[in-house]
Amino acid sequence: MRKGLSSDAGPRYSEDMMKPSNSGLSAAQYVEKSFEAHLEDLISLARIPSVSFAGFPKEEVVRSAEAVADLMRRRGLENVRLVRTGNAHPYVCGERLRAPGKPTLLLYAHHDVQPAGRLEVWKSAPFEPTFREGPGGLRLYGRGTADDKAGVIVHFAAIDAFLQTAGELPLNVKVVIEGEEETGSEHLSQFLKENRDWVQADVLVLTDTANFDCGHPALTVALRGMIAVDVELKALEHSLHSGMWGGPIPDPVQGLSRMLASLVDDQGQIAIPAIRSRVRELTEEDLAELKQIPENEAEFRKAGSMLPGVEFWRQGPSLLGQTWLFPSLTVTAIQASSRSTPSNIINESAWARITLRLSEGFDPSETTQMLVDHLKSVVPWGMHLELKTDWGSGAWSVKARGPVYEAAVSALTEGYGREALKIGCGGSIPFVKPFAEALGGAPALLIGVEDPYTQAHSENESLLVSDLKKACLSQVLLFDRLASLPEKDWKRS
Repeated sequence: MRKGLSSDAGPRYSEDMMKPSNSGLSAAQYVEKSFEAHLEDLISLARIPSVSFAGFPKEEVVRSAEAVADLMRRRGLENVRLVRTGNAHPYVCGERLRAPGKPTLLLYAHHDVQPAGRLEVWKSAPFEPTFREGPGGLRLYGRGTADDKAGVIVHFAAIDAFLQTAGELPLNVKVVIEGEEETGSEHLSQFLKENRDWVQADVLVLTDTANFDCGHPALTVALRGMIAVDVELKALEHSLHSGMWGGPIPDPVQGLSRMLASLVDDQGQIAIPAIRSRVRELTEEDLAELKQIPENEAEFRKAGSMLPGVEFWRQGPSLLGQTWLFPSLTVTAIQASSRSTPSNIINESAWARITLRLSEGFDPSETTQMLVDHLKSVVPWGMHLELKTDWGSGAWSVKARGPVYEAAVSALTEGYGREALKIGCGGSIPFVKPFAEALGGAPALLIGVEDPYTQAHSENESLLVSDLKKACLSQVLLFDRLASLPEKDWKRS
């Protein structure tokens, strides 16, 4: 057994929860026994550089999809197929529908990943998964180890556990593993339209979110939306010698800096009046729910890798509430000349990408136009402005009440051995709202294996190995609890 795994016995499940099969093992016992095999499956998937961004090899995303399909078949799913919608990277779909009278779950994860980023910052090769100690214990480092190939494994481990012990699942499952989530799920609406009848299910289970902390599980009940705008400011046909021309000729980099500085105030709050006026006040219910979530500013600072002396931006009653329930604006990239070979020039242009995370009440299209209008109004010195708007998605939230949600919280609590929280997420997952709408408002359970130290999308992404094991066990328990619910608790009219 790999070093570090045997020491984590994991939480204990109720022996009467799932009766052992003829093999003498229950599904819960089996998923713990077989964990090493599932971990090896994750390592194999994470070795494939399935970056879905333009400019990266499309064949690697196809290779990833084929590997997922092969794993689906080996874990007992049926009618496995790669689904191509338009020119999208392939989705992988499968099902096992052999439990009449029981609920049908639509299980979601994605197999595409972000680009590796700065290779020199990685402590190990991004697509060669590597074990080493880190926050919380033994971690598996590599792009996609957590986001979201671990989510794929959580689904398959639970399916495998039941088939290897009871011989069949206690409920029905349909599985969708997307191949373009990291680039905004551009073709998702078309996929759902073309497969509307097939995707229908009673409960949606998505393994692409985070826990509250290492070893502390959570059910995500709110997501922010997102828009993006590329800004390019031009003054010259080509760059000029800064000594010969500097003085009378304005600098596009400084011009862009002025524009960017106008977007937020001294506390980091969005300063665009049309947008700021739409920020909603928190309700008494919001405030009461936030009080139930423990918050430690020192731990928040540590998890956020903040340097000593750097101050927080402040808005709202808490840092977590600010992250989950308020909009935020970030300049995610900026470029002018070259950092490695800076010349003494006035750059002909400067470029930046602006992203805005949206809270409830913000329409993506309307907010994009507000941002565009503001940028046009603050162009300095007669410079030429070029704007490019990218895809957008709205915020999503759910009250998370009722037997299905209670079953999810109960399964997570028992699987991790610690009471699960209901939390928000500052990130954006564009597919959640379209999926929920396509399923006519079916309960959506958002769970995952990331933690505050995962560094998803950044260099040195990692997965806490013990939490993956607990997540697999929790998924087994979730299947059992949902299968045990009376039909009135999951069947919608």
